[in-house]
Amino acid sequence: MKKLVFTFFIALLAIPSALLAQENDNDTEDFSRWQVRVRGVAVMPDPGATIEAIGGDVDISDSFIPELDFTYFFTENLAVELILGTTKHEAHTVGSDLSPIGGGIADVDLGEVWLLPPTLNLQYHREVFENFKPYIGAGVNYTIFYDADDFTTVKSVSYDNAFGISTQIGFDYMFTDKFFFNVDFKYIFLKTDVEVDASNLAENLSIPAEVEINPMLLGFGVGMKF
Repeated sequence: MKKLVFTFFIALLAIPSALLAQENDNDTEDFSRWQVRVRGVAVMPDPGATIEAIGGDVDISDSFIPELDFTYFFTENLAVELILGTTKHEAHTVGSDLSPIGGGIADVDLGEVWLLPPTLNLQYHREVFENFKPYIGAGVNYTIFYDADDFTTVKSVSYDNAFGISTQIGFDYMFTDKFFFNVDFKYIFLKTDVEVDASNLAENLSIPAEVEINPMLLGFGVGMKF
């Protein structure tokens, strides 16, 4: 997976250079190179898991966060966007079988964890109506997991940082030549390896799992060109 994402990342960076090489040298049309947006974003995971030893699935809470992003335009239509934000989620297993360690079918509280998921998307923008500029995008994500705590059932949970692939669709609506309203939707294909330390339940009990987070992000905000 990491090799695939790395290859995709290199291709993502190579595309703008290839397209810019095809630009007409006589094209002197002026346009804003930079945009900055501030959004409120609903983060809605679409989770699933393979949990060894106790089975079951995983549930991850939704959250709502502020987000900041910067966009650089290589041409009027082609841009790259860097998205910055952090989010906290609660996690627990669903339908896990604790019979081998003295329990029955039960949910296991996995506490809370913070995610820092910088995401880089290559975008194609097009004005289809006056002041209405939809876009599509795709890119790479690297999620850093930190400050996992507040465990009530197990001793601790550790998450591996992970690469993912991002897809995106949205639009900007211009109020003025500089300021605009934005709606944005992303789906990030993201999974991580998790290690649950349950030695407080049974001696030397460690439960590995592969967890799919696959967050959907729906954002609304405002932006400025400069």
